[in-house]
Amino acid sequence: MATDNAEAEPEPLTLGTLFDIYGDEVTPTKSRRSRKHDRAMMRMFLQFFGRHRKAETLSQRDWDRFIRARRAGKAGGSQRPVSDRTVEYDLRFLLAVLNWAAKSRDEEGRPLLESNPLRGLRLPKEKNPTRVILTQAEYEALLRVAGDVNWRFRVALVLAHETGHRIGAIRQLWWSDIDLDARTIRWRGEHEKTGYEHRTPVTAMAGAVLEEARRRNPGIGDAPVMPAPKDPFACMGRSLARDWWKRAERFAGLEPERGRGWHSLRRKFASDLMDLPLKVLCELGGWKNAQTVLRCYQRPDAGQLRKALYSRRRTRT
Repeated sequence: MATDNAEAEPEPLTLGTLFDIYGDEVTPTKSRRSRKHDRAMMRMFLQFFGRHRKAETLSQRDWDRFIRARRAGKAGGSQRPVSDRTVEYDLRFLLAVLNWAAKSRDEEGRPLLESNPLRGLRLPKEKNPTRVILTQAEYEALLRVAGDVNWRFRVALVLAHETGHRIGAIRQLWWSDIDLDARTIRWRGEHEKTGYEHRTPVTAMAGAVLEEARRRNPGIGDAPVMPAPKDPFACMGRSLARDWWKRAERFAGLEPERGRGWHSLRRKFASDLMDLPLKVLCELGGWKNAQTVLRCYQRPDAGQLRKALYSRRRTRT
């Protein structure tokens, strides 16, 4: 027989409540880029499954339904088909939130979620992901026309080639991050995908374009290294960097190729320095996981393969 003091059963955890809690407690601890990604993912999943959907009722059918819809461009803000790699990335976020809920408890000590209902389901994998590596000839062609595009583009292009960092981190550099005397750059964690803050030395070429940027944009006090053309107190935007890249390709006479963009320079950096110890390469390029470098960034060219075989022959002799 029930009594007045009997504890009421907690309401089942809905996706809306779960994302609200996660967004209040976990998302704020991440980098600015990751916070933005979290919010976009939560909006997408709430729109697809519904805010009042009980988290514990998610199943294989929901998993498969989302994959089909996302591939077809029927889920997400862009409403365009995406690759399996993107779908995998989306679902990893959902799994992370559900795993966090299964390990967390409410004020009464009860688990937010008894277990992750989607645990163990197979993630879609890109069979032949497009991972273009910019060639040296292509880089030199872009470099020749970079000044015709914009001085900011030239600075960004050289820094991307010489440091191996993402364009998102490069375009958001401030002069307080640059030490021209010590020839170092501080990469802020808030602008890094991994949230990893670190410093790296700069090459002579990188130092030269930074000095050129300083002459172009002396400013007063701290300021962006590559300011937006219409706002000297804001960093140049992502869309502008993308548009300038496409313009440089046209000026250089390069046929457009899917995957050949700013990130192809990061892959070039990792492949050019393949002879370095992985720990040193990761520190220079800001990678936290060496396996990511091996799986997604490095690809030996014919010359490196021949060199390896030649070295083996010499050793055996």
